[in-house]
Amino acid sequence: MTEEIKTAVVMAGSPSINAALYRRLRFSVVDSVVLIELDAGVRSVLILRDIEMERAARNARVTDVHCPADFTPVKGLSGDRETATAQAAAECLRRSGVSRVIGDRSLPLIYVEMIRRAGIAVECDSNLGILDRRQKDEEEVACLRESQRITEKAIEMACRMIAVSDADSDGSLHCEGEVLTSERVRFEIDQFLLSEGFTNPSSIVAGGPIAADCHNFGSGPLKTSSPVIVDVFPTNRATRYCGDCTRTVVHGDIHDEVARMHVAVGKAKQAGISATRAGVTGESVHEATLASIVASGYSVGLPDSEEPDTYCGMTHGTGHGIGLEVHEPPLLDFRGPELLEGDALTIEPGLYCKAIGAVRLEDMVIVGESGCENLNRLPEGLSWK
Repeated sequence: MTEEIKTAVVMAGSPSINAALYRRLRFSVVDSVVLIELDAGVRSVLILRDIEMERAARNARVTDVHCPADFTPVKGLSGDRETATAQAAAECLRRSGVSRVIGDRSLPLIYVEMIRRAGIAVECDSNLGILDRRQKDEEEVACLRESQRITEKAIEMACRMIAVSDADSDGSLHCEGEVLTSERVRFEIDQFLLSEGFTNPSSIVAGGPIAADCHNFGSGPLKTSSPVIVDVFPTNRATRYCGDCTRTVVHGDIHDEVARMHVAVGKAKQAGISATRAGVTGESVHEATLASIVASGYSVGLPDSEEPDTYCGMTHGTGHGIGLEVHEPPLLDFRGPELLEGDALTIEPGLYCKAIGAVRLEDMVIVGESGCENLNRLPEGLSWK
């Protein structure tokens, strides 16, 4: 380490939960670690528990691996692990002659405090670990493609389960002699994804009017002729990359208005996909989606309290970034930023009506220079028999 080094980049936290840090290291531990990039990133120092050093030396994408004891300050290290790691980081920076540190938006305050106590200035770069993380490399795209493939299999299983069920005299669906509920379908989705090596938060299986709340998970018996939104967004336990896909299924007869809503949402999804390419803004993609919704005769935005239950409109943004987390920058919404080549995005328009329910379709795309690649292969019709 040379005295000429004046500025360093610092990221810290647990890679098991800090996605930006994990993406930079491609290595995970539960305990807090700190990454220090020196010489404009030519040299990278990872400080972590001594018992993790050998594994980190084999797998982490850094040039040097140390434990806190390697950078013990004059007054010694704290008995608290995270504090000790922060103290060691400050001592490493001091020995390197660093006078200015650039931290990302997730840098824990304990690191900021210890670095400042060492007389080193700390600044926040709100885009650090964000812009580079948005531009997925080939390895990441392959991980996303695989996650989306399994996500589609889960949705297909759930939609077919609903479609082939029996309906009783009051319209409630039955499967294998039991009432088919949102909870039952979610359980089957969870079981399937667990067998495929995925973790899964609560999927959305929402049928009928309650689906007019776009993030209602759904509950109770599912009904024939009523649209059911199936939205699944799991994480691959091996790669940590997420899938996210939505389809809508109707058991039995499809009412004319539901069919019309479905056609409008399909056109809006295609309009959003067609508008997506590097250099345009997330806002412009959202505007293209909304323009299609309006052209089909529907409203946009949340209804006023005076609106009747027959109000039908798109009430949310067009989509979001996805990767190591289900929701990442950028947003496809008003004030959405310029899209970058390599952005992974969802395109997910929907229509919501308290009197009927909802229809939503969602694909994942990878942004390219002149367009985007759609990772989805799953049909998007309402009938799944």
